[in-house]
This record gives sequence, C-alpha cells and structure tokens, in this order.
Amino acid sequence: MKFNFSIIIPVYNRPNEIDELLESLTKQDFSDDFEVLIVEDGSTDKSEHIVERYKNQLDLKYFFKENSGAGASRNYGMSHASGNYYLILDSDVILPAHYLTEVSRGLNTNYTDAFGGPDAAHQSFTSLQKAINYSMTSFLTTGGIRGKKNAVGKFQPRSFNLGLSKVAFEKTKGFADLKIGEDIDLTFRLWEKGFETQLIENAFVYHKRRSTIQQFFIQTFAFGTARPQLNKRYPETAKITYWFPSLFIIGFDISCIAAIFGYWQLAAFYGFYFGLLFLDSLFQNKNLVVAFLSVVTTFTQHLGYGLGFLESKFLKKD
Repeated sequence: MKFNFSIIIPVYNRPNEIDELLESLTKQDFSDDFEVLIVEDGSTDKSEHIVERYKNQLDLKYFFKENSGAGASRNYGMSHASGNYYLILDSDVILPAHYLTEVSRGLNTNYTDAFGGPDAAHQSFTSLQKAINYSMTSFLTTGGIRGKKNAVGKFQPRSFNLGLSKVAFEKTKGFADLKIGEDIDLTFRLWEKGFETQLIENAFVYHKRRSTIQQFFIQTFAFGTARPQLNKRYPETAKITYWFPSLFIIGFDISCIAAIFGYWQLAAFYGFYFGLLFLDSLFQNKNLVVAFLSVVTTFTQHLGYGLGFLESKFLKKD
C-alpha cells in the first residue's frame, strides 16, 4: 500500500527547534514524496524565516493563525493537508533517517488508522534531557509501559509522534478542545468508533522534552491533572495504576516521618528503589551524571503527576 504522508507540526515560539526538525526531514531515506505543514500557533517569535530555508528541499506549507493551542493547530493542519495519512509531530523532536520508511513498513505490515511511536534520547541531548527521557520511558517509572510491545492493554498514542488516517480524522474531527490529555481523549474516541491503534516500535523520534527540573515538574503536574478528567469522560478506561504516583508520594512522606521515630523499613524500600533506578540508568546511559539525575527526574515525575492527580481528583470543581 502506498501512503501519501502529510506531516503536521504545530509550533509556538520555537524557531530553533523547527530548524533541527526540518533538517532531519531532509535526511530521510524514504523514496516517496511527502508534504510538511508548519502551523504557527500565534507565535511572537515566528519560524517563517526558518521554514523559508527549506522550501527548495521539502514540499513545505506554512500557516500562521491566532493562538488556540496545539490540538486545534493540529486539526488546522490536517484540514489543509492533501495526503491520506497524517503524521503529527511535536516541534521539539528530531527524526532518525529511517523514520518515514519504518512508518510505511509498519503500516503495510499491520494497517491501522492510527499509530504511535516511542521516543529516545539523542546523543547531543544534555545530561538532564537524557535523564528526563529515561524517566519518561523506563519500565521502572510511570512512563515505562509506553513504547513497549508488551504494554498493558491497548496502545494509546501520544501526540509528539502520532499517525492518523484521513478517514479517522474525518470521523472523529481530530483533537478535542483540551489543553492537556487531548491525545488520550482522541485515542478513546477512535476506539469508540471502531478504529484500531498500534505501536510501531521502530518509528521512534528523538524527543527533547523539557530542559529544566521546574519545567519538567510543571509538565508532569499537568499530566496528572488531566487523568481524573479523562476518567470522568471515559469511566470505563479508569485503572488503579493511575493512582500509583500519588500513593508513591504519600508513602514517601510517611517513610520520612516513620524514619524520624526509628522505623526505617519503608525508607529502606524507597532507598532500594532509587538505587535500582540509578543502576538501571547507569547501565543504559553509561554516564554517572545521567544516572544520578535520573533519580532526581523520576522523583520529580512521581511528585508532579501525583500531586496533579490528587488536586484534580479532590480539589478541582467541574
């Protein structure tokens, strides 16, 4: 099966990231034609001058619109695309040369109207970015079941690396008007309409994510706040595992209090867990600094998601 790919990239005040992403698109080993649509979401620091550099190397379309969020910008791009299968990417990713080839191969092997791909850390990333990537992809953390073939349940694609057929877009109307969790919401609506999703394991991207601990905390906090709202919309999708980060943080607080009174058993458990994280990250990244930072970013991940989940569950009003 031949696919006419339209690559949709929303961007907001990140011209340097677009430069890296477009450069990686020029290096694809894919033999068929594809188009790239850049949707500028009301940026004050525009990327049009960056896009202009690649006009002779790529089939590029540039759009500027009022700020309305990433989901609406993706929908805007898909509504202006000419392809029959849309590939949605975040502006902070870099593609390996085989990306489009692997997407095509994966869809020809097992066609689905939507798919997701995993993410990895590029060698040029900072130590903190590599640590954040570890926390977001390791099986020892809350992000671990994403990007794995043996993940529990059906695969839920994420918008930083997501594919959607034109048919599925027209049936679902694309992303809902949500600031966080809009990709999960789309997945649930795809399933409701009978569409299948899959993970194409080899169609990975290098994902920069956040560059500071504070930014990473804010991001994971937002992820946590989104989940109870999604559970209300789709109660049949709620799982006990979504409580784990909150329980982890509550347990950590209890372990600290217990240790003050001489009861070290629970604190020892947390020490063992963080030690295991350190060794696993060290084995994967071959870097002591990244291994140490992986402990920090994983705690930040649990803290942000757990607190966001609890606030949304018990404090936010509908």
